[in-house]
Amino acid sequence: MSDAEWALVRDLLPVPSWLAGRGGRPEGYCHRQMIDAVRYLVDNGIKWRAMPCDFPPWPRVYAFFARWRDAGLVAELHDRLRGAVRDAEGRDEEPSAAVVDSQSVKADATVTFASRGYDAGKKINGRKRHLLTDTLGLLLAVLVTPASTTDRDAARILLPTAKSRLRRLSRIWADGGYTGHLQDWTARHLGLVLDVVRRSDDVAGFQVLPRRWVVERSFAWFLRSRRLVRDYERRPDTSETVILWSMTTLMSRRLAAQHQQPVRAQAA
Repeated sequence: MSDAEWALVRDLLPVPSWLAGRGGRPEGYCHRQMIDAVRYLVDNGIKWRAMPCDFPPWPRVYAFFARWRDAGLVAELHDRLRGAVRDAEGRDEEPSAAVVDSQSVKADATVTFASRGYDAGKKINGRKRHLLTDTLGLLLAVLVTPASTTDRDAARILLPTAKSRLRRLSRIWADGGYTGHLQDWTARHLGLVLDVVRRSDDVAGFQVLPRRWVVERSFAWFLRSRRLVRDYERRPDTSETVILWSMTTLMSRRLAAQHQQPVRAQAA
C-alpha cells in the first residue's frame, strides 16, 4: 500500500482486543506489513510457503489471515471500506438495490470432494461463487458452494443473510436462473422485489443487459487477482475471505485515488 492508501485504511481497521483493554498480548508485526503480505498473496496467486522474505514469515501471515477470517474482521474492514466508497460517490452507505449472479470456476486438486461439484451447464468441475453487489459493483454478500448448487438454492441462503445486515435493501436484479418460486419466496419472506432481467431471443451474440452487466464487471475485477482465477482453497469460507480481500484492495485503491485528485487539482 502507498502511504496515502494506508492513511485511509488505518482509520478503518478493527481495533485489536489488547489495544481496547479486552486481554491478549500485543501483536508482533505491524498490521500494514500483514495486510500487504495477504494482498500480495491474493494479487499474485502464490503459495503460502512462497511468501517473499520482505514480508513476515508465512506461518505468521497465515495465522493473521486465519484469525481475521474466523473473527469476521476482514468482513468488518470490507464493509467499512464499502461505506466510505459509497459516501465518496454521493450514495447512502447502505444500498437499497442490488444485483445477484453466480460464477463457476475450476477447482484445484487441493479442494476436497465434499466441497466441489459439477456444473453441467458450464461443464465445470469445481465451485460456484454467488455474489450480491450494489449498483456500483461493490460486494454486499458472497457465498461459495459446490458448482452443482443451483442459483435458486444458493439465493435462499445468500439473500436472507444480506437482508439481515442491509435493512434498506428492497430490490434485486437477477438473470433467468433465478426464475420460478424464488420470486414469490423473496417477496413473502424477505420483502424483496426480485426483478428478473431476461435476454431477448431475437438478438444474436453479445448483448449488454440492464443492471446485469454490473455484477459481471465485478466478476471481471476478481479475476484480476490471480488467486481467484481458480479455486485453490480447501475450505469454502477461506475462498470467501480471499474474495473479500480482493475487493478491499480495489476499494482502498479507489479511495486513495479519489483523495489525491483534489490535491493535484489544487496544485495545478
